[in-house]
Amino acid sequence: MSTRAVSRRDLLKVSALGAAALALPFERVVRAKGISRIAESKLPKPFTVPFVVPPVAKPIRSDATTDYYQMSMRQVQAEILPGVGTDLFGYDGQVPGPTIMASQGRQVVVRHVNGLPAKHPRWSYTPWTSVHLHGSASLPQYDGYASDITQPGQYKDYVYPNMQPARTLWYHDHGAAHTAENAYMGLAAMYQLTDAQERGLPIPTGRYDVPLILSDKMFTADGQLMYEDKSHSGLWGDVITMNGKPWPRMPVERRKYRFRILNASLSRGFRYKLSTGEPMTVIATDGGLMGAPQQVSEIRHGMAERYDIVIDFAKYKIGQRVVLQNLGVKNSTDYDTTKQIMAFDVAAEPTDGTKNEVPSVLNPNPSAMGLTESMSTATRKLEVIRGNGEWSVNGVTWEQIVASGYRKVIANPAKDAVEVWEITNKSGGWFHPVHIHLVDFKILSRNGKPPRPEELGPKDVVYVGENETVRLLMKFEHQTGRYMVHCHNLPHEDHDMMTQFEVGTAGPDPMTAAPALPWTAGLKL
Repeated sequence: MSTRAVSRRDLLKVSALGAAALALPFERVVRAKGISRIAESKLPKPFTVPFVVPPVAKPIRSDATTDYYQMSMRQVQAEILPGVGTDLFGYDGQVPGPTIMASQGRQVVVRHVNGLPAKHPRWSYTPWTSVHLHGSASLPQYDGYASDITQPGQYKDYVYPNMQPARTLWYHDHGAAHTAENAYMGLAAMYQLTDAQERGLPIPTGRYDVPLILSDKMFTADGQLMYEDKSHSGLWGDVITMNGKPWPRMPVERRKYRFRILNASLSRGFRYKLSTGEPMTVIATDGGLMGAPQQVSEIRHGMAERYDIVIDFAKYKIGQRVVLQNLGVKNSTDYDTTKQIMAFDVAAEPTDGTKNEVPSVLNPNPSAMGLTESMSTATRKLEVIRGNGEWSVNGVTWEQIVASGYRKVIANPAKDAVEVWEITNKSGGWFHPVHIHLVDFKILSRNGKPPRPEELGPKDVVYVGENETVRLLMKFEHQTGRYMVHCHNLPHEDHDMMTQFEVGTAGPDPMTAAPALPWTAGLKL
């Protein structure tokens, strides 16, 4: 693949509104009610749409060590707003895509076929893809390296080792320069990894273990998705969707539920609170179970972070409604419609009373949280910067990585080295959720103060707030090779706040070790 094929400068991001988008920044200031151009009558009232759970993917075959899946990314027309057809991109035509269920020590192989159109039907870009299993210690060539793209009409097989402890992961598009549009169109889904230690806990499981994939959208007058990222600063929609449905209602029993919450929005941060004022119990973060549960009244949630929480509905009466509210975060554009997310309607007594506890010890040995600063052999300083119309890390953009033949790196830690990384955001105008591929890390501090209670678990995304410096501690284990660091405000990533580090010196080349191949129907996996 040529450098030209992945150069951001060759690409023109076209808003669905065309030149009319130039008026939007002013309109956002004076019109708090909403931004969608569709008739208000087409937007459902909150809590009138039934909640749905994404389907679970089924392997096409299995052997003694591996489960094999095949998924086709394709354009579909689906119903987000009731009675309105919206063009979307879906893994196997589903938005969100099917959840993959995996077990520690058992490998998964996924053949991803790019069956998308040669050009986006409205925004006129070529929807090449690169699938990133976010939270997995995959080899570099299977990590969704941004420039390792699969063009329409090609496929790539991704191999996932599943060597890590139980955790909530997700897979999403990571194709250079178009991650934001592809993810916004629907290329995102959950991947749940379990292990024996987690299965032995009395925490909720089965139908009481529920994925919640949160995303905001905006719509054109004819019901299509509207893309306007305010000169690549961010996209903030006025329609909040959960598992692809706007402001849904979920019937629950009077017992504990585990909710795996993924913020799959492009740019919107959330701050959750229950309408009843009751606390929520955080039991897991990006990298899996916390050492001990944390009871909190609010949770701040940046893009791509995962928080597993337990809500106990036993304290409520049948017929009572509990609303998951959004208090908002600084520098996420809010509307009247974004203050609430979904409703839980307490509808019945428990039909199963097992697995209905949260023990005081969840994980006696969460590896990243067992690291100490005395183990560190180096301290790296990273600054997330906006300058000359570009987003960068330490002044380096992905454009420069491409120009270097993909060799330029910001760090070269040895395999199994432990390091402190300090990430600084000197701006008061935006926050950056920074994702470091491959590793789990421990948050040491924020501007010298302890991390928030919900962050006291292993992480792979850190919310770097306005005028903040966060200090992280991590071990570069599992693999060698080149991996990305980027902002998960996806318009920032695409323009061009992404760089890379290299673990060791002998890792496989993500650009050449497993390239995409032409797809022919009927190819056997």
